[in-house]
Amino acid sequence: MTDWTWEYNPSQEHVVGGLPPGVMAEIERLATELAVLGADAAKVGRPVDREGGLREFDILNGRGFINFLAVPRHHCVYVCGVTWYG
Repeated sequence: MTDWTWEYNPSQEHVVGGLPPGVMAEIERLATELAVLGADAAKVGRPVDREGGLREFDILNGRGFINFLAVPRHHCVYVCGVTWYG
């Protein structure tokens, strides 16, 4: 277990406002799991050839994806964007 947390950036309304509750729950579940990974979250998802920077991770069997940043100096994973194909 790490001391990392996660947050929406810039805000929950901006990132996931209007999405179905099940999709929001899945995003929050994944964000919690990414925070548990701590600094290793910077290696998850795409791009696969490098770590750090804005990362992308598929959700719900390819029906969308999240963009996130793992910031070691803040001990935080920031969920910055969600694309939902419905």
